[in-house]
Amino acid sequence: MKAGTAQKVSNAILSCAAGFASFLFSLTALLYLTQFDQKILAALVAGAFCLLISYIASERPNSESTRALAALGERLLAVEEGDLVSPAPESVRRTMPKLATAVDTLFAEVRASIENAHALGMYDPVTSLPNRLHFRSEADKLLSEVLDGASSAMLFVDLDRFKMVNDSLGHARGDQLLIMVANRLRVVVNAEFTGNARTRPLLARLAGDEFTMFFPEIGSVEEIERIARRVVLAISESFELSSHSVDIGASVGISISPEHGTSIESLMRAADIAMYRAKSVGGGQYCLFNAGLASEHQQRIETEKALTEAVQRGEFVLAYQPQLSLVTGELAGAEALLRWNHPREGMRLPASFIPVAERTGIVAEIGDWVIGEVASALGGWHRNGFEGRMSFNVSPRQVERPDFFARLRQAFGDTEVPLSLIELEFTETAAMEASAAVLEEIASLRDDGARITIDDFGTGYSNLARLRAMPLDRVKLDPSLIAEIDTSEKARVIVQAVIQLIKGVGCEVVAEAVETVAQADILRAMGCDSVQGFVFAPPMFEHEFLAWTASSRGTAKSVA
Repeated sequence: MKAGTAQKVSNAILSCAAGFASFLFSLTALLYLTQFDQKILAALVAGAFCLLISYIASERPNSESTRALAALGERLLAVEEGDLVSPAPESVRRTMPKLATAVDTLFAEVRASIENAHALGMYDPVTSLPNRLHFRSEADKLLSEVLDGASSAMLFVDLDRFKMVNDSLGHARGDQLLIMVANRLRVVVNAEFTGNARTRPLLARLAGDEFTMFFPEIGSVEEIERIARRVVLAISESFELSSHSVDIGASVGISISPEHGTSIESLMRAADIAMYRAKSVGGGQYCLFNAGLASEHQQRIETEKALTEAVQRGEFVLAYQPQLSLVTGELAGAEALLRWNHPREGMRLPASFIPVAERTGIVAEIGDWVIGEVASALGGWHRNGFEGRMSFNVSPRQVERPDFFARLRQAFGDTEVPLSLIELEFTETAAMEASAAVLEEIASLRDDGARITIDDFGTGYSNLARLRAMPLDRVKLDPSLIAEIDTSEKARVIVQAVIQLIKGVGCEVVAEAVETVAQADILRAMGCDSVQGFVFAPPMFEHEFLAWTASSRGTAKSVA
């Protein structure tokens, strides 16, 4: 091969190498993150060069440059065996030094690309903690090394009220908060590290606002409960975030190996179940997994499946409970209450299935069915002269749908029911967390005649400024506030204060679950506007409700 030809060949390979060097980072990251075999990458690199080398070798098989290129081809093929370290062959370095340097640079770029892809694939970019993939891999390894007779522990940490931070301050501030949470969790983990690499705790961010901790060896259940308390306390302290003092919390679930599982997957599932129990009872606390929770979880899974089928089979029905005005003594309206006519268990109350429906999202479908049924019933009643209002609950999952309010208007428009005959009930927490866009839609409904109510007031978190600014007509006291007002002075003081607060923001007060005449008399004296409960009438199905309304005027006034 002539010197000029060899130089052209060298330049061609150098150009090819330079192009590959700039391309390989993106390629290796993609292949690594999608868990491609590294040999595929090696074949791509080696194949491209070997094609060029084979072409040159076929032109001049006995030249020194060609023999050097053949050696380079063998070096490139060694990549398939994972060799990304060895330099270019000496014969290439001697005959084509620039090409040898380019090949060495190329391999350095490939190694750097793989290392960067490894970091991208194994660590959370926000907190720099191990991600789910890395955590599962490392935790599996640590669990396999646990000594016989030793116990391990899994902590599943879910932040409380984190969504409110994202919604009010934005996702950038939310990411800052996640970094601060991760740092506090690192402090807790590091405090528990005794210096033995085999027992070093593993901390990771799984997704969103979920973190997990794995302790390969623990001394006792009491020890891991102490750590869980430290986590709860650490996250409960205020965070200073861009001149805002942010208060969140943490719900922590605990599982122990081998009692609650012998694999990382089973331990994570058990800790997740325990965490949801901690969150369901108010958050800001920890819960240890147990057999009772396992049974409840299995029942919840069965309920999820049955609920999906219930919607399709038409197993839901509505019961109607009248509301009495304590001012006029007349029927003020009624609330539509959901019931599930379960094929095996009979009539089930909402408390037994609505939490599951909320968690899975199927509550939105159920809520659409309720709206359709209320619209249909009110349409017929209205044409027959019924002028009372009908209230029904609206789930936060429903208002998350962008077309919810339009479909609600259409449902009542199609049945020619004036919006003045409906009352939408939102939970206290949902009302506090509603976005500005949702509040605008609610205000528009209210302007068109619908009434807006906060349900179960006194059980959630209320921002008084928000309460004053909301488009709101009525507030329903939670039954827990009413239960002891006829026997407890403290209960009466609390209810009186709450009623005055509600009146102060210009809203009517409704008390539900009123069971005795004594309770009704006390509520009337306190200024409560309406009552709903067994003292007045129980929930009734449609034919019972219509018969009751036709003959109840005298009864209603005697209770009032």
